[in-house]
Amino acid sequence: MVVKRPLHSEERDFFTLVSRAAFANPFGDERSEIDLQISGLHTWASQEDRISAVVNEVSRRTGDLERDGIADINLYYGDDRNMIEKVFLFEMFYQFKDRYDQLIADQTAAGDSPVKIPFYSEAFAAISKRGFNEELFKRYFALGFQIRRAYYFIDRSMVGNSACMKALRSNLWNNVFTHNIEMYNRYLLNRMEDFSTLLLGETGTGKGTAASAIGRSGFIPLDRRKRCFEESFTRSFVSINLSQFPETLIESALFGHKKGAFTGAIDDYQGVFERCSPYGAILLDEIGEVSKPIQIKLLQVLQERIFTPVGSQKKSRFNGRVIAATNRPVVEIRGRGLFRDDFYYRLSSDIIVVPPLRQRISEDPGELDVLLEKTIERLIGKPSYELVGIVRDVIEKQLGANYPWPGNVRELEQCVRRVMLKGLYTGEKGSDGLDVCRHLVDGVEQGDIDAYNLISGYCYLLYQRHRTFEEVARRTGLDRRTVKKYIQAWDSGSDITEDTLQDPVEDAD
Repeated sequence: MVVKRPLHSEERDFFTLVSRAAFANPFGDERSEIDLQISGLHTWASQEDRISAVVNEVSRRTGDLERDGIADINLYYGDDRNMIEKVFLFEMFYQFKDRYDQLIADQTAAGDSPVKIPFYSEAFAAISKRGFNEELFKRYFALGFQIRRAYYFIDRSMVGNSACMKALRSNLWNNVFTHNIEMYNRYLLNRMEDFSTLLLGETGTGKGTAASAIGRSGFIPLDRRKRCFEESFTRSFVSINLSQFPETLIESALFGHKKGAFTGAIDDYQGVFERCSPYGAILLDEIGEVSKPIQIKLLQVLQERIFTPVGSQKKSRFNGRVIAATNRPVVEIRGRGLFRDDFYYRLSSDIIVVPPLRQRISEDPGELDVLLEKTIERLIGKPSYELVGIVRDVIEKQLGANYPWPGNVRELEQCVRRVMLKGLYTGEKGSDGLDVCRHLVDGVEQGDIDAYNLISGYCYLLYQRHRTFEEVARRTGLDRRTVKKYIQAWDSGSDITEDTLQDPVEDAD
């Protein structure tokens, strides 16, 4: 079919921008730049204002196509067809964005039974008007709901304006959709089970929350006959903390067991792999604690997608994704041989680091207030700037600006509760050495700490333990005066350089 009126060059340029925006990572710089180009707003305009302006301009342009009788994907071919298809999908997504959000809330309240889609007929009529058939509608409506769920859970659970949190949100999005959502749509929509993920981060940073955002954001097909999705996303995430189980029970917790398989097995039991949805993901928390024999069994699941309950001969298939989490850094996992090499490489299709709270605050001091606001709103059910101010005042007076938050976000939440109960919070004692150690490990992993500061921090750690310059000098092989300069510079927060070591220093303890 020949198009009635070809697109003008200016129209094609505009719709090319819109088609890029349709599948761009919403947490990345590319989407922000495209939104600014389309909206014509200044960089200081809020995200809400930018998107509103973009949606209005797209609606105006597609309205022009409709008046000219060419708002139909079947009137285009080749690159123009691909471009205009994404434009109409962009239009539909924002037309029903608020309805998607309400559907998420309704499904969350309903639990594991899929809810009816109240705007199903309206959405089908809107996209059919643009030339999409029923099969394309089913696919793209489900993809739109997946995109909205992913944004909803990542944006609301991973708050913060620091650079490391912006990078985390972008990485989580790519973990769900890959770096190229068009490629994902064409090839991987139903095949993400082969992409396992390893989440790294200190205790209390929010690895479980990040895993939940991934697990609840998988693609779930649309059931046209029932006018609902084939499964509720509330069933799509299962978590197990492996450190809670003795070695003898981990296999049963993972794979289940048959009645009579061992003493105490009085009934059949479904392990987490059997309970996990084929559209979801399972979190294996504290994966760094499992033994090599369990790693071998898990490797079989990752490679062959097959597992066998304890005491059974029947093989079962696992179709979900595997997410593993540990508070151990990669250098420890690899250096100490905690993981078999084949298990590590099969598990780490993607490695995502959830940053510690001290890094987030150092990059953006306002992040502390953002987290306090969210925590307090969750505790009392509404925002309270008064309570935020009270807690902030206690933190400033009793902990100081440089408190390292060794328990991370989890500790901050307990801090809020403690202040509300007692009006004070004195922090975790003995956290200084732990903070220094983590700083050094982070520096080595990220490759941004030089030799002078690495040695300085190590000397400081030894001094905190042994309390004499002489003992630190003996253990490091450095002379006493050099050791003292390293320790004093670290304690004062100054960077160590070769010039620093040549400066005179008072040699009195």
